[in-house]
Amino acid sequence: MSSQPGLALLLFLSTVVDYYCALMMHREVLKKKRKVYLIISIIFNLGLLFTFKYFNFFLDTTFWFFNLLGMDVESSVRINKYSFNQILLPVGISFYTFQTMSYSIDVYRRKIEPEKHFGKYALYVSFFPQLVAGPIERANRLLPQLKKKVNFDLDNVKKGIVMMAWGFFLKLVVADRLGVYVDEAFARPTLHKGLPLIVGSIFFGFQIYYDFSAYTSIAIGAAKVIGVDLMQNFNRPNFSTTSMEFWRRWHISLMLWMKDYMYKPMVESKRVTKITAVLIVFFANGLWHGANWTFVVWSLLNAVLLLVEAATQKMRMRIFEKLRLSRRSIAVLGCVTVIGYLIFTLIFFRSPNIMWALYYINNMRKITALNFDLFNNTFELILSFSLIVLVQIIHYKKGNDKIYELVLNRPKYTRWAMYFGYVFIIVLFAINRQNRFIYFQF
Repeated sequence: MSSQPGLALLLFLSTVVDYYCALMMHREVLKKKRKVYLIISIIFNLGLLFTFKYFNFFLDTTFWFFNLLGMDVESSVRINKYSFNQILLPVGISFYTFQTMSYSIDVYRRKIEPEKHFGKYALYVSFFPQLVAGPIERANRLLPQLKKKVNFDLDNVKKGIVMMAWGFFLKLVVADRLGVYVDEAFARPTLHKGLPLIVGSIFFGFQIYYDFSAYTSIAIGAAKVIGVDLMQNFNRPNFSTTSMEFWRRWHISLMLWMKDYMYKPMVESKRVTKITAVLIVFFANGLWHGANWTFVVWSLLNAVLLLVEAATQKMRMRIFEKLRLSRRSIAVLGCVTVIGYLIFTLIFFRSPNIMWALYYINNMRKITALNFDLFNNTFELILSFSLIVLVQIIHYKKGNDKIYELVLNRPKYTRWAMYFGYVFIIVLFAINRQNRFIYFQF
């Protein structure tokens, strides 16, 4: 509403359509009639996404395809593209449309009863802490919490504020600091070579994780203050030893959504193979992140690693046995491989187009000097690496969901010393660039 009031109408329309369709599905006995209302719900929500997020992408891809065939169609229809480039992408549209679709599908499957009170259902769709960047909540988990009476709980308030504070620290001090280096590295990949670009890709791998998990921590903390428990969206993904484990720990709400509403139905129908289903899911995962082929390439590259892992599991185990590697050695090797590969694929995620990513990768391998400090600021570089190590240690010990234990389990005076120390760190080390959360654009 604060940025463009008219776009809030989309959230309202999505709420009204799915509320009505769910009630009608519940009333209908015949599955065929229920499916009609389900189709209406899905078409409406996907239509919103297509119109406001993918319309230009579709046109540009179509123009490129026809131009490849020698047909100059873009110049003749460019005038009629109207001003979609000027339309602001509605904040959170990918999140709330998926949340409302899951509700409609669950009602269709008779897994949940539809919510008859429009206000309570609208609250479920537009619950402010997780509206714009998740986690994507299911109705059977969030709706009952929104309907029960909540009493003031000081313990929840303390936990929630600490979780929010941790999110602010991750965003303002760590993610945005890494972002300064990342922005410079990716802005001119043709001018830099070797180690600076390698460090830039590593920093982005951690920046996007800290940026997104920061928002999740703030959302979970804000909800906890008012007595609502949101699901965890991350579970120490950077300590995953396999690609499959990583995708179970990263953006959990989205991956569970795609597993329950895309992968399982395709596999159970036996119309497609598991390999095809994985590729379709990861193709959709890439498009969900943005209307650009770079996201699709990033996601499909990760699908390839997932499939290769599954196909070579027995062979790898035999090799490890022959080499007599310990479980810890295998785990470390797996973690380095998975996270290293992910960081490499994220070059496509961060680049504006595929050619830009290829330039970046090509120049990244040209190591001509050992200097990797783009700004000639050794203190900032050491601080950035130190913060990464610090956050990883904290996540390793407490995960993404028990951060408050670091503070609330301490004696009173220690707690207050930590509070003041935290404020001091924020004031001293925060990067004031007014950066939005990365996932706000999705």
